[in-house]
Amino acid sequence: MTEPLFAPPVPDLTGSGEYLVPDVLEDGLTLVLVGTAPSQISARARAYYANPKNKFWATLHAAGLTPRQLAPQEYAQLPGYGIGLTDVAKRHSGVDAALPGEAWAPHELRAKLRRYRPRLVAFTSKRGASETLGMPTGKLPYGPQAQPLEEVECWVLPSTSPLGDNHFQLEPWLALGERFRALRS
Repeated sequence: MTEPLFAPPVPDLTGSGEYLVPDVLEDGLTLVLVGTAPSQISARARAYYANPKNKFWATLHAAGLTPRQLAPQEYAQLPGYGIGLTDVAKRHSGVDAALPGEAWAPHELRAKLRRYRPRLVAFTSKRGASETLGMPTGKLPYGPQAQPLEEVECWVLPSTSPLGDNHFQLEPWLALGERFRALRS
């Protein structure tokens, strides 16, 4: 018997449906990080940013968002640091360009922001931000955005994915870390 390509979906922590990787959302968060969709590796592991070549967990620590580098399987600890996680495409996995049109659910993300009211929302890729904000990726600068999203201060960050290595910059992440610490103090 062969191992299934994907683990079965697990219920998300907010009760709004079946997701490949559960939302990590609760009241009182300072920051919600929004990915595009789980990679196939993350979907199989049922853990955020599980590809060993993804710089997400190292970047969170380098930016001062976590006191140590967490492992992907420790994602549920993030609310203890004031951080939540979700994606724009919760029911699909894979490379951004290969996601079908119906994968995108920016209306669900907006509803989550209205429900949980974090102080900051930061997209971990331009594609997820583009699908949600309705702007081409080329018009989205890294860093804080001019307009809030659902009355939440909005940021766009360079992707930590190995596919985006040639566009990765740590500086916007460091700036987000400074803003995060200022809001928490």
